[in-house]
Amino acid sequence: MSTQPVPEATAPVARPISVPPGEGRRILALTSLGVFIVFLDTTIVNVAFDTIGHSFDAGITRLVWVLNGYTLVFAAFLIPAGQLADTYGRKRLFQIGLVGFALSSALCGLAPGLGILIAARAAQGIFGAVIVPTSMALLLHAFPRERRATAISTWGAMAAVATAIGPTLGALLTEYLTWRWVFLLNIPLCLLAAAWGARLLTETLGAPSRGFPDPLGIAMSAAAPASLSFAVIYGPRLGWGDPRVLTAAVAGVALVPALIRRMRHASRPALDLSLFRIRNFQASNVATLLFSVAFFAVLLSSLQFLQNVWHYSVLQSALAVSPSAFVTALVAPLAGRLAERFGYRLVFTAGALFYATGAAALALRTGTSPHWAAHWLPTLLLNGIGVGLALSTLNSAAAKALPPERFGVGTAINNSFRQLGALLGVSVFVAVLGTPTGRTILGDYHRVWWFLASVVLISAVTYLALHRESAATVRRRT
Repeated sequence: MSTQPVPEATAPVARPISVPPGEGRRILALTSLGVFIVFLDTTIVNVAFDTIGHSFDAGITRLVWVLNGYTLVFAAFLIPAGQLADTYGRKRLFQIGLVGFALSSALCGLAPGLGILIAARAAQGIFGAVIVPTSMALLLHAFPRERRATAISTWGAMAAVATAIGPTLGALLTEYLTWRWVFLLNIPLCLLAAAWGARLLTETLGAPSRGFPDPLGIAMSAAAPASLSFAVIYGPRLGWGDPRVLTAAVAGVALVPALIRRMRHASRPALDLSLFRIRNFQASNVATLLFSVAFFAVLLSSLQFLQNVWHYSVLQSALAVSPSAFVTALVAPLAGRLAERFGYRLVFTAGALFYATGAAALALRTGTSPHWAAHWLPTLLLNGIGVGLALSTLNSAAAKALPPERFGVGTAINNSFRQLGALLGVSVFVAVLGTPTGRTILGDYHRVWWFLASVVLISAVTYLALHRESAATVRRRT
């Protein structure tokens, strides 16, 4: 009697489907709301820095971990969250993420001290890491390949717009209520999205169950960027020869090859390295990392410059940078269609050039006297176009390279590179700026912007070198 092999798991593997247009639009709206909430919290706290510091009598070197605590944990947990979503269900994890984000936001808003606030921000990072890959996986599952580019661009636009308008919304809440409402605002939004998702979404699965990803690998993936971030932030203040700085730098560098070895040999690795054999997926992640360093650093440095050099109020500085978000919202939904027609390389490179020109213009045209309309507004328009084209294109390119059963973890990997870029961007800004004085402050900010413009150009050169256009795209373009 012949025998047949018994499958290891009976869970159905996700396959792309086409849902009715109306339902697809609702799923797009819901998942975009989820990612909007998460990415709003990457920047909404920026303008409340001084207010939080006064509340807890803390300096910038401690306050920076209110930002980095969220960003670091978010980046570390994105990949295991994506794997869990593919294994145990995207809807289930999406709902858990929304409810958990609401609860951790409540703890942030009620925190009696800075330590509890930082811990609650870390909890926000965990649940935010669950929301992002599950939202993208649910979205990709609902649209056929030919309709995904526009859907992904809209999803990406919401993430970029949330990041850009975060400072303005944070300033309004801080000015007219208290900084605690920066976090409490999330509660009704998350609960609304969770209730909507319970009615709208159906469960989808990816790869068969493999169990929980390697806990040691997850810890190492968090420890490496945390150590490097500590060294970059505290090196200029404590001295690069300080034992604490040297230890952190050496540990961060040494953990990278150790983490790679761990992922290769663990039975359930924290990161599936096989996805990096897909060349275009690899190219999208490297470019995402580099571009995000510049994007987040330019945003934070702009707010700090307006407050510390032009002496704008928190609200004035936030409103002064807000036009960029509106430009991004207009441009980003078009990026996917442009990339499908003209190629991902061309559209991303155009976006990078717009953004690099905007950063260079800040260095060339900005002085100590406020001239917002003449000197600042043109750079916002350039930067808004650049973000709308570049980040949306990278989101679409990364998703296009993925097999359907790896939507969750692949999206998580791409967004983890984005968040690592945010972490490094904040750290690089603090390091390159140094400790400015009245005489040097303008030159110090100019140096930061020139450096960030060069990082954007490097991201474009890297993407051009690594990414390969499909034959179909080349035929359409010619």
